[in-house]
Amino acid sequence: MKYRVVPVDQSFDLNDVCNGDGFLFVRNNTGHAARGIVALANDRDISNLLSSLQQADGSLKRAPLAFGLVPFLPSSPSTFFLPHATFSVHDDGSRTLTLIGATDDDINDNAVSSVLSSALQPITATPSAGSYSVKPATPIDTYLAAVTAARDAVRRGDIHKAVIARDVDVTSDTPFNIHGVLLRLRSSFGSSYRFCVGNMIGASPELLIQVDGRIVRSHPLAGTAPRTGDPDTDARLAAELIASTKNQIEHRVVIDMVHDTLLPHCSYLDWEAEPSIVPVANVQHLGTAIEGALAEPVPNVLQLVRALCPTPALGGSPSKEAIDLITRHEGFNRGNYGGAVGWVDADGNGTFAVTIRCAELSDNRMHARLFAGGGIVAESEPLAELAETQAKFQAMLSALIRP
Repeated sequence: MKYRVVPVDQSFDLNDVCNGDGFLFVRNNTGHAARGIVALANDRDISNLLSSLQQADGSLKRAPLAFGLVPFLPSSPSTFFLPHATFSVHDDGSRTLTLIGATDDDINDNAVSSVLSSALQPITATPSAGSYSVKPATPIDTYLAAVTAARDAVRRGDIHKAVIARDVDVTSDTPFNIHGVLLRLRSSFGSSYRFCVGNMIGASPELLIQVDGRIVRSHPLAGTAPRTGDPDTDARLAAELIASTKNQIEHRVVIDMVHDTLLPHCSYLDWEAEPSIVPVANVQHLGTAIEGALAEPVPNVLQLVRALCPTPALGGSPSKEAIDLITRHEGFNRGNYGGAVGWVDADGNGTFAVTIRCAELSDNRMHARLFAGGGIVAESEPLAELAETQAKFQAMLSALIRP
């Protein structure tokens, strides 16, 4: 297969390019959107597939990319999508179109013109109102029992932390307008990593890993407090979050694991001395930015994704024991929730967010499964953890349901 990268002079909206049935991975209006699928692969094969693409004459020197989902369970297969047409808004403000195809006709000037004319048509968002039902997918009693089991395991010294989640079902009498959902996510969660990949959509505030040449970054989050909209109240809640021993322990477990995993691959690795508050629309988290320089030979971003996924922010510590507890007590199959979502290019660069604040869509787009969880340590109380999940659900519920 061949690829061609051309500059795009016209401005475009990545959400419109995706249009709900394509691909999207964007933060602060910088990122990628795509349409069409050329090939599917897992994380072991996608790098070879990207490397095998032949660059067409006259193409810009930018590497083609694929979008992917890495599931929560390390033993489960990942899914990567090699798109036909990818529109990108780069950090320097430049815009490009990448075409991938089997023949020269798939990427020639006529193909470029055709893709540009169809993808760059502005889309008018039309208001709609539907009827929805929202109910727990897994019984609340199952969730509360799982939190108790995890807390007791920490108190016995079996594990340091486990993340217990629950899911809810949202059913609509008409198909969800995914393009409209993505626009609402942009309005409320523009600084999060907003994505539409496969059957997963969402707005994740947590950067799992980013590789840009030799620079590597991560921004783990763990520890949560609500936001009310009142500045004084939110400042008080943020101060309580920073002072909370329970949340600081939960956060420290995550930071130590990410640091210890990345350090062998780095010539240096630096991180914030103290966690800072990371606010999103409905909650606020403890977050610690980590950045370093990768040593030679520089690992592919997918190697680091698999090494980190799932982090203790979604699994626990020690990882194997925590995952075993989760699968025994949680009562549902997480699938891609709690894993990683993002993109990788032919040079091994890429950006992956933790797959949270998300919904899993049915094929007919009339059903969505939402997920939320929290880290359980010795001081955790089941009803307080339930309240935390209720706050976290609001991100996707407010985007999906518009009366």
